[in-house]
Amino acid sequence: MRRHPTPLLAAVLAMSLPAAATAEVIVSSNDGHTIMDGQGKLVAPAQPAPDTISVIDVTSVPRRIKATFDAPGSVVGPPGAIWLSADESWGIVTAATKADADAKSGGTKSGGISPDDRVAVFDLSANPPKVVQTVTAGFGASQVRVAPDGRLALVANRAEGTVSVFAVDDKRLTAVGKVDTGNAKSMPSAVVFVDDHTALLTRGGDNMVSVLHIEGTKVTIDPRPITTGLAPYSMDVNAAHTLAAVSNMGRGEGDEDSVSLIDLTSKPYRCVGTFGVPSGPEPMKFSPDGRYLAIGAEHGTTKPATNPFHHDNGLLGLYAVQGQTLHKLAETSTGPWIEAIAFTRDGKTILLQGMQNRQIEVFDWNGRSLTRGNTLAVPNAGPESFATSWP
Repeated sequence: MRRHPTPLLAAVLAMSLPAAATAEVIVSSNDGHTIMDGQGKLVAPAQPAPDTISVIDVTSVPRRIKATFDAPGSVVGPPGAIWLSADESWGIVTAATKADADAKSGGTKSGGISPDDRVAVFDLSANPPKVVQTVTAGFGASQVRVAPDGRLALVANRAEGTVSVFAVDDKRLTAVGKVDTGNAKSMPSAVVFVDDHTALLTRGGDNMVSVLHIEGTKVTIDPRPITTGLAPYSMDVNAAHTLAAVSNMGRGEGDEDSVSLIDLTSKPYRCVGTFGVPSGPEPMKFSPDGRYLAIGAEHGTTKPATNPFHHDNGLLGLYAVQGQTLHKLAETSTGPWIEAIAFTRDGKTILLQGMQNRQIEVFDWNGRSLTRGNTLAVPNAGPESFATSWP
């Protein structure tokens, strides 16, 4: 008997494996219930569409969306409102807002949108992919992350100044508590794990980054805040877990803003550098090898056309990470109202979400320059958060 399968049998075996075992995908959370009016305010369209998740095949050239399914989501908050497991079989997504017809006539917010607290677990191994569990966090549920050991999930709740804590078991979530920042207006936004016992939390409302200590399911806030810049918002950690990057959104009035680096090898952690970047650096992502930091800039694209700081196009900049400093290598224009950035696993391709144009821009990156590739159209919703199974 042959010890090795024939080519035909090998092909059959490969086809029988779960999709997640052979795939390399990026997932995009898409908001169908939010648009921006002419004054730069978030409102619901006349006919809100379902929020969705798109599964993007990044092994093919050109890249393509291979599946889209209904799941809660929201553009409100930093673009980290979705998480994907290392084996790409399942993930978690949050919704900071929802369409609410009553909000047009005296609800929580105007424009037909109100705060939401939904957290959904989705199964990518199902055919088609689908949501398999929905739980609640706190109002304004935004960035979600899972600890490296896979046992704990944290969700930052922007609208109530808390962080929700979930135990994770067999790809399901169980609420086990909340952490109160002590300030309902602290606007906790992005949460990232440094290791199984430590996480960081941006607080744009009171201008600090908090260190979270974790023991089992108990989470406490370190009394020492980390000072970065005005209105810390998006955050990412490099693959080596030696540096965290924080985007500081400033006042949103057209001035240059900043990105700060936090040294995760020092005890206690401390900010070791703050660097000027174009205004509105909401999208931000380390490359998988940690050599580069991609920083997008809203660049006034969400301001009314009559505003002196309005621009038609956003910006995407690539920065070399040199020790604990940043050095700009390249910059290119993008569409307006950009959200999340994702690198492919090899770091050679960058995807950038465009909420206003409802599309995903693709760029090739060779370490020196950016080359524009194909554009992916997202059906009936605006892309607002990315997740990958790699750093």
